[in-house]
Amino acid sequence: MHTPTLFDSVFLGGFECSTHRRPDGRRLDLVAATGHDRAAAADYRCLRGHGIGTARDGVRWHLIETSPGRYDWSSVLPMLHAARDHGVQVIWDLCHYGWPDDLDIWRPAFVDRFARFARAVAQLVRDETDGVPFYCPVNEIAYWSWAGGDMAMMSPCERGRGFELKHQLVRAAIAGIEAVRDADPRARFVHVDPAIHVAAHPERPEDRAEAEAYTRCQYQSWDMTTGAFWPGLGGRPELLDVIGLNYYSDNQWFLSGGTIPVGSPHYRPFREILADCWERYRRPILVAETGAEDDARVPWLDYVAGEVLAAMRAGVPVEGICLYPVLDYPGWTNDRHCRVGLLGYLDARHPDVGHRTVHQPLAEALRRWQAVFEGARARRAETADSAA
Repeated sequence: MHTPTLFDSVFLGGFECSTHRRPDGRRLDLVAATGHDRAAAADYRCLRGHGIGTARDGVRWHLIETSPGRYDWSSVLPMLHAARDHGVQVIWDLCHYGWPDDLDIWRPAFVDRFARFARAVAQLVRDETDGVPFYCPVNEIAYWSWAGGDMAMMSPCERGRGFELKHQLVRAAIAGIEAVRDADPRARFVHVDPAIHVAAHPERPEDRAEAEAYTRCQYQSWDMTTGAFWPGLGGRPELLDVIGLNYYSDNQWFLSGGTIPVGSPHYRPFREILADCWERYRRPILVAETGAEDDARVPWLDYVAGEVLAAMRAGVPVEGICLYPVLDYPGWTNDRHCRVGLLGYLDARHPDVGHRTVHQPLAEALRRWQAVFEGARARRAETADSAA
């Protein structure tokens, strides 16, 4: 069985940090909307109290680069210091769908500016914290390309330009990786994209080849990063580090429409998707996002954790599972209260205290699975000692 060693805990907490613009032009800032910017210290302390030593979090490019080449770190430093003070290891998203308003994402300057920004962040993190830093250069290139380049659901709100956007985002990610490594050669990277499975509906077997091709598209941004696909973008194998797989209950569907539910004969076990990714890339894997809403939170964690444990027992190097988002948040399109987190909204009566309600069923399930993984690791260690 694989024993995770890359992160400070098997279970991670992910803070929603999207900063894109909606089709109506409104910019979202989920770090602010959830109050995490004001309550970072309390939030990190609470994670530690639940046995979570590693988090996903984000720096907000549009707030930091106030004019070309001028960086205002006032939104970042309190979070860096809070994580350091509470002993939380952070994977920092450098670009989570948002960028400064003066930049045109389609132009070469976007790539150049992002690289300079990434280098500046890496220098700041190096100077302010200890330990090996982790970054996600550009979050969810595949999803962003589809949602922003083909479906006009988020900035840059285009249609029919998804593949072009994917090229540009991969260029930016590559330039960002190289810039960060130049500033801090210790840096590690998590390349985050959704894990999907698309199947032909049983009444439409003629769709099988197209469904399989659609499923293979999930690999494009990683293959571009390694240079296996469109090598002119500058990809090289050494640029690909940790594979971050985002996985939710709607990540499997029929090509002709309709989600495939867990338990369906057409549903592919998540352990097999994890194994496929390992066989393809031979890189460590992080379940970078997973979660569900309301009463589905515990059953979904039970399913994902069980599948990850099975994959690890088969030798797949899954390094962790990130509860995402770890905080409830207001919905992107309508501000509705999305009850998805281990932790709820800030107490409106005392927001400065940083108190959040805990979803006790999820907290209990988390403790149960933490014990399961710790027990599996202990048995692995005992077996190794006996063999020696």
